[in-house]
Amino acid sequence: MTTTLAPKTDFAAARKAMLDSQLRTSGVNEPFVLERMGTVAREEFVPESMRSVAYSDRAVRLGDGKVLPQPLFHGMMLSEAQPLASDEVLVVDGGSGYLPALVEPMVKSVRVMAPEDAAGGRKKGAYSLVLIDGAIEHVPASLAKLVADGGRIVTGLVERNVTRLATGRKTAGALALLPLAELGVPRLAQFDRPTSWSF
Repeated sequence: MTTTLAPKTDFAAARKAMLDSQLRTSGVNEPFVLERMGTVAREEFVPESMRSVAYSDRAVRLGDGKVLPQPLFHGMMLSEAQPLASDEVLVVDGGSGYLPALVEPMVKSVRVMAPEDAAGGRKKGAYSLVLIDGAIEHVPASLAKLVADGGRIVTGLVERNVTRLATGRKTAGALALLPLAELGVPRLAQFDRPTSWSF
Protein backbone atom coordinates (compact mmCIF):
# COMPACT_ATOMS: atom_id res chain seq x y z
CA MET A 1 0.00 0.00 0.00
CA THR A 2 1.39 3.40 -0.99
CA THR A 3 0.61 6.66 0.72
CA THR A 4 0.07 9.73 -1.42
CA LEU A 5 1.40 12.89 0.19
CA ALA A 6 -0.36 16.16 -0.41
CA PRO A 7 1.70 18.41 -2.69
CA LYS A 8 3.71 21.05 -0.86
CA THR A 9 2.58 24.62 -1.35
CA ASP A 10 4.99 26.79 -3.31
CA PHE A 11 4.70 29.86 -1.11
CA ALA A 12 6.91 32.05 -3.32
CA ALA A 13 4.62 31.33 -6.26
CA ALA A 14 1.54 31.95 -4.09
CA ARG A 15 2.99 35.29 -2.98
CA LYS A 16 3.61 36.34 -6.59
CA ALA A 17 0.08 35.26 -7.57
CA MET A 18 -1.29 37.36 -4.70
CA LEU A 19 0.51 40.43 -6.05
CA ASP A 20 -0.55 39.84 -9.64
CA SER A 21 -4.14 38.62 -9.24
CA GLN A 22 -5.30 40.37 -6.07
CA LEU A 23 -3.34 43.59 -5.62
CA ARG A 24 -2.41 44.77 -9.13
CA THR A 25 -5.80 43.92 -10.62
CA SER A 26 -7.44 46.02 -7.88
CA GLY A 27 -5.26 49.06 -8.55
CA VAL A 28 -2.68 48.52 -5.81
CA ASN A 29 0.53 49.16 -7.75
CA GLU A 30 2.73 51.26 -5.47
CA PRO A 31 6.23 49.75 -5.60
CA PHE A 32 6.73 49.97 -1.83
CA VAL A 33 3.50 48.04 -1.18
CA LEU A 34 4.34 45.32 -3.70
CA GLU A 35 7.89 45.06 -2.33
CA ARG A 36 6.79 44.64 1.29
CA MET A 37 3.94 42.26 0.54
CA GLY A 38 6.15 40.31 -1.84
CA THR A 39 8.81 39.98 0.87
CA VAL A 40 6.90 39.23 4.09
CA ALA A 41 5.79 35.59 4.24
CA ARG A 42 2.09 35.54 5.20
CA GLU A 43 2.26 31.80 5.82
CA GLU A 44 4.46 32.44 8.86
CA PHE A 45 1.64 34.38 10.55
CA VAL A 46 -1.01 31.64 10.48
CA PRO A 47 -1.20 28.20 12.14
CA GLU A 48 0.48 25.33 10.31
CA SER A 49 -2.91 23.90 9.34
CA MET A 50 -3.89 27.16 7.60
CA ARG A 51 -0.70 27.82 5.65
CA SER A 52 -2.14 26.53 2.38
CA VAL A 53 -4.79 29.31 2.43
CA ALA A 54 -2.54 32.12 3.70
CA TYR A 55 -2.61 33.83 0.27
CA SER A 56 -6.29 33.33 -0.52
CA ASP A 57 -8.43 36.40 -1.15
CA ARG A 58 -10.32 36.12 2.12
CA ALA A 59 -9.61 36.46 5.83
CA VAL A 60 -7.98 33.57 7.66
CA ARG A 61 -9.38 32.66 11.09
CA LEU A 62 -6.53 32.01 13.51
CA GLY A 63 -8.50 30.83 16.53
CA ASP A 64 -9.26 32.57 19.84
CA GLY A 65 -11.07 35.32 17.92
CA LYS A 66 -7.92 36.34 16.05
CA VAL A 67 -8.01 36.95 12.28
CA LEU A 68 -5.60 37.69 9.45
CA PRO A 69 -7.50 39.96 6.99
CA GLN A 70 -7.35 39.36 3.26
CA PRO A 71 -4.26 40.60 1.38
CA LEU A 72 -6.15 43.30 -0.52
CA PHE A 73 -7.08 45.03 2.75
CA HIS A 74 -3.43 45.27 3.77
CA GLY A 75 -2.38 46.41 0.29
CA MET A 76 -5.01 49.14 0.14
CA MET A 77 -4.28 50.16 3.73
CA LEU A 78 -0.58 50.68 3.02
CA SER A 79 -1.42 52.58 -0.18
CA GLU A 80 -3.65 54.96 1.75
CA ALA A 81 -1.29 55.27 4.73
CA GLN A 82 1.83 56.13 2.69
CA PRO A 83 4.13 55.41 5.68
CA LEU A 84 7.02 57.83 6.12
CA ALA A 85 10.47 57.21 7.55
CA SER A 86 9.65 59.78 10.24
CA ASP A 87 6.38 58.12 11.32
CA GLU A 88 5.86 56.82 14.83
CA VAL A 89 3.26 54.16 14.18
CA LEU A 90 0.68 52.43 16.33
CA VAL A 91 -0.69 49.17 14.97
CA VAL A 92 -3.86 47.88 16.59
CA ASP A 93 -3.20 44.25 15.72
CA GLY A 94 -5.98 41.76 15.03
CA GLY A 95 -3.81 38.98 16.40
CA SER A 96 -1.64 37.84 13.50
CA GLY A 97 1.39 40.15 13.74
CA TYR A 98 1.49 40.42 9.94
CA LEU A 99 0.69 44.14 9.62
CA PRO A 100 3.42 45.26 12.06
CA ALA A 101 5.91 43.13 10.10
CA LEU A 102 4.90 44.86 6.86
CA VAL A 103 5.25 48.37 8.25
CA GLU A 104 8.25 48.18 10.60
CA PRO A 105 11.15 48.62 8.12
CA MET A 106 9.53 51.68 6.54
CA VAL A 107 9.03 53.87 9.61
CA LYS A 108 10.82 55.31 12.64
CA SER A 109 9.07 53.09 15.20
CA VAL A 110 6.16 50.68 15.58
CA ARG A 111 4.18 49.98 18.71
CA VAL A 112 1.72 47.10 18.68
CA MET A 113 -1.41 47.21 20.80
CA ALA A 114 -4.21 44.69 21.32
CA PRO A 115 -7.72 45.90 20.35
CA GLU A 116 -8.97 45.70 23.93
CA ASP A 117 -6.15 47.96 25.11
CA ALA A 118 -6.68 50.53 22.33
CA ALA A 119 -10.44 50.56 22.93
CA GLY A 120 -10.24 50.51 26.72
CA GLY A 121 -8.34 53.71 27.33
CA ARG A 122 -5.53 52.11 29.33
CA LYS A 123 -2.65 53.28 27.13
CA LYS A 124 -1.02 56.59 26.37
CA GLY A 125 0.95 57.96 23.44
CA ALA A 126 0.74 60.21 20.41
CA TYR A 127 1.32 58.55 17.04
CA SER A 128 1.65 60.17 13.63
CA LEU A 129 0.10 57.08 11.99
CA VAL A 130 -2.41 54.64 13.45
CA LEU A 131 -3.26 51.45 11.55
CA ILE A 132 -6.14 49.25 12.73
CA ASP A 133 -6.01 45.67 11.48
CA GLY A 134 -9.77 45.18 11.24
CA ALA A 135 -13.09 47.00 11.00
CA ILE A 136 -14.42 49.24 13.77
CA GLU A 137 -17.87 50.79 14.30
CA HIS A 138 -16.46 54.03 15.69
CA VAL A 139 -13.32 55.67 17.06
CA PRO A 140 -13.69 55.83 20.85
CA ALA A 141 -12.18 58.80 22.65
CA SER A 142 -9.51 56.52 24.13
CA LEU A 143 -8.28 55.67 20.63
CA ALA A 144 -8.61 59.20 19.24
CA LYS A 145 -6.32 60.39 22.04
CA LEU A 146 -3.55 58.16 20.69
CA VAL A 147 -3.50 59.97 17.32
CA ALA A 148 -1.17 62.98 17.35
CA ASP A 149 -2.55 66.28 16.07
CA GLY A 150 -1.99 66.19 12.32
CA GLY A 151 -1.67 62.40 12.51
CA ARG A 152 -3.38 59.95 10.17
CA ILE A 153 -5.48 56.88 10.81
CA VAL A 154 -6.31 54.06 8.39
CA THR A 155 -8.76 51.35 9.38
CA GLY A 156 -11.70 49.25 8.35
CA LEU A 157 -15.05 50.84 9.15
CA VAL A 158 -18.41 49.13 9.78
CA GLU A 159 -21.47 51.11 8.67
CA ARG A 160 -24.89 49.42 8.55
CA ASN A 161 -23.13 46.03 8.50
CA VAL A 162 -21.04 46.97 5.44
CA THR A 163 -17.28 47.18 5.88
CA ARG A 164 -15.09 49.66 4.03
CA LEU A 165 -11.56 50.92 4.12
CA ALA A 166 -11.50 54.33 5.80
CA THR A 167 -8.94 57.02 6.44
CA GLY A 168 -8.80 60.16 8.55
CA ARG A 169 -6.62 62.91 9.94
CA LYS A 170 -6.70 64.58 13.34
CA THR A 171 -7.02 68.34 13.03
CA ALA A 172 -7.39 70.77 15.93
CA GLY A 173 -8.14 67.87 18.24
CA ALA A 174 -10.96 66.46 16.08
CA LEU A 175 -10.76 63.14 14.26
CA ALA A 176 -13.18 62.05 11.55
CA LEU A 177 -13.13 59.04 9.23
CA LEU A 178 -13.80 59.16 5.49
CA PRO A 179 -15.14 55.82 4.15
CA LEU A 180 -13.47 54.69 0.92
CA ALA A 181 -13.76 51.40 -0.96
CA GLU A 182 -16.20 48.72 0.14
CA LEU A 183 -14.11 45.74 1.20
CA GLY A 184 -14.56 42.64 3.31
CA VAL A 185 -12.79 43.37 6.61
CA PRO A 186 -13.02 41.30 9.82
CA ARG A 187 -14.87 43.19 12.54
CA LEU A 188 -13.13 44.06 15.82
CA ALA A 189 -15.97 43.76 18.33
CA GLN A 190 -13.98 45.72 20.93
CA PHE A 191 -14.85 48.86 18.93
CA ASP A 192 -18.60 48.27 18.67
CA ARG A 193 -20.74 51.20 19.79
CA PRO A 194 -22.23 50.79 23.24
CA THR A 195 -25.76 49.43 23.07
CA SER A 196 -28.33 52.12 23.74
CA TRP A 197 -31.84 51.51 25.02
CA SER A 198 -34.88 53.13 23.46
CA PHE A 199 -38.53 53.01 24.49
